[in-house]
Amino acid sequence: MNKTQARLTLSVVMLISFLGTAGIALPYPVLAPYFLNYPANDLTQFMGMEPKFLLGIALSVYPLGMLIGGSFIGALSDIYGRRRLLMLSLFGTAISYLVTAYAVSINSYFLFVTARFIAGVCEGNVAIARAMAADLHPHIDKTKAMSMLFATVYAGWLFGPLAGGYLMPLGIEWVFIIGALATLVTFFIVAFAVNDNAQRNEKKQSISTIIVTENSFALLRHRSIWPFFSFYMIYTLGINLFYEFYPVWLVERFDYGSEQIAWMTVIITSFMIFCSVVMATTIINTSGRYWSLIGGVFVLASLMILTVFSPLTGVFILFALMGMTIAVNNAVTLTYMSDRFEHFGQGKVMGLQTSLFFLGNVIMAIAGSLIAILSIDAILYGAGIIMLSALFTLYASGETNQLILSKPSRTKETA
Repeated sequence: MNKTQARLTLSVVMLISFLGTAGIALPYPVLAPYFLNYPANDLTQFMGMEPKFLLGIALSVYPLGMLIGGSFIGALSDIYGRRRLLMLSLFGTAISYLVTAYAVSINSYFLFVTARFIAGVCEGNVAIARAMAADLHPHIDKTKAMSMLFATVYAGWLFGPLAGGYLMPLGIEWVFIIGALATLVTFFIVAFAVNDNAQRNEKKQSISTIIVTENSFALLRHRSIWPFFSFYMIYTLGINLFYEFYPVWLVERFDYGSEQIAWMTVIITSFMIFCSVVMATTIINTSGRYWSLIGGVFVLASLMILTVFSPLTGVFILFALMGMTIAVNNAVTLTYMSDRFEHFGQGKVMGLQTSLFFLGNVIMAIAGSLIAILSIDAILYGAGIIMLSALFTLYASGETNQLILSKPSRTKETA
């Protein structure tokens, strides 16, 4: 692969990430108002349970699926190739979205959560996109590639919720139908535009055996993995508590509807995109990974706690600042993981990162629903405190010494 081919591959991966994330994010501003504010039906009042608890389950099954899918899809792509696994998983995602729409139309909560779970398993393919971006080094600076990739992910989170919020009046089932169409577009882009340049190592074993023996969680056998991934696991608990329940906080604190939640999401993701494209690489290369990560996590935790005391105007500003900080944190954590543990295989490493992120998502979807019943402000307090605990874990493990010594991988073009 030459530099021109690498740039083309990155452009295609960015487009795939944008369309895929937009499809994932379409329902994001929809579920909280649907469960809490819309007229009751058999789906939102399943077996007479508290709607907030049903919402928590509905929010948790999708990342639970991503946790499982991410644990083996990235690893399988190291063996069978990125393109093949992407196409299979994207097709499964599209079908699952259509089944979700059908479940909404017949008010079946059980079918709804089952389809969301299967969609989540297939969407574990985000590990493949991140591995493909990492594969482009040294033709493209790894920090730059990851920052650009995340910019399109954030763009998907910007466009998807906005579209979902405005599709809601047509009926919630249309949100999932459009998500299926976006996924099918992504499928055809992969089919016709992606060349698989990653090294393959097809093993003469059954896929089920490979899933058991080569999944990303198998990396946890290696003690060198534990210090940083322990920090990352705790960090994801905090960020997912915020991600999952700030829409609920906005509903209860300011009586927000789906369109208003969508626009608040636009604010945070717009500044994520801006920082990823314009600032993140410069900040990390200038400040170093240590200060970028330590400062980023501390600032993000502080902003979340401050939000509780802020009027609505101040919330806009704080969400914008959080978006910028999250962008830096994501860029530095993923590039550090990629460089530090690349000898284990980029697909496996990114699969483990994806799986741990969504494990945190599952845990906080359930725990957060219980916290929200007791006190909605405790969501933001808890998210900030958990992130500060992650920093303590990082210092206690001694991994900060590796961070201080670590330098971002640069190409001659960016050095």
